[in-house]
Amino acid sequence: MTDPARIDVHQHLIPPELRRAMSGRAAAFGWPAPAWDERSAIAMMDRRSIATGVLSYAAPVGAPDNQEGARATARRVNEYTAELVKDRPDRFGHFAVLPLPDVEGALAEAAHALDELNADGVMVLSNAHGRYLGDSAFEPLWTELDARATVVLIHPTAPPGATLPDLPGPLVDFPYDTTRTALHLVLSGVPRRYPHIRMILPHAGGFLPYAAHRFSCAGHLQPGTTPEGVLTDLRRFYFDTAFAAGPATLPSLLAFAAPGHVLYGSDFPMVPEDWGTGFDLALDNYPHWAAAELHAVNRGNAEALLPRLARG
Repeated sequence: MTDPARIDVHQHLIPPELRRAMSGRAAAFGWPAPAWDERSAIAMMDRRSIATGVLSYAAPVGAPDNQEGARATARRVNEYTAELVKDRPDRFGHFAVLPLPDVEGALAEAAHALDELNADGVMVLSNAHGRYLGDSAFEPLWTELDARATVVLIHPTAPPGATLPDLPGPLVDFPYDTTRTALHLVLSGVPRRYPHIRMILPHAGGFLPYAAHRFSCAGHLQPGTTPEGVLTDLRRFYFDTAFAAGPATLPSLLAFAAPGHVLYGSDFPMVPEDWGTGFDLALDNYPHWAAAELHAVNRGNAEALLPRLARG
């Protein structure tokens, strides 16, 4: 049966001033244009047994050459989201968006969001205008987020290069980019150097669980690493079930992920509700859950990761 108290760690919002931009981005990808407002989000959550949705803005906040614009947009999005959470702390959480690749701006925004807006964590894209997250330029940000033991949602975006005709980027390229940035982080040593950061990979980690043992062979190629070490570091990630809880995906994900590291996600409204409910049903009806394991995925693991959302 559906858990009546899911915590959705992968839910999005679209501030009114950014609706046109988000619709244009979806159209460019050949993807359904998402529509969002607070009332419809809560109605969706009630229909899908989601008690709390942790909101994030899943798109670049500025062009590569518009640093000030990106900083300003990130600030407006985060303050808008914080007001929603303030009004309905029982229904919403907040992963604050950061204006990468601007490290100075990202550091300032992270401090503001975590200290002043009480964000539950931060969200970064899988690449920042082509720069992947293991890039040494991002070390000051990881240092700061590690000192705060921050939860970081790594949301996929389009990889550099052209898309394939008639294959929407969110369908094909986003899982690829999640996989690419996760492996880049591990081979750059970021999860090992900053063990207090808890990083969530959406969509069951892209292709990571399925191909992790193949990727671990990078440990044979890079000095100072081993296949076993690569696997250990890949298992440091958390994974959500958004758009991914199918009968062929769940066995691989559950076999690979560390205990307590699988979380419920919807990806609403980027994934239309009628699509997402099919994945909810697949999650509910998976026949191999151990005792209490489904409740842990739906809620318990998120409570441990985000204690503010735990019920008394």
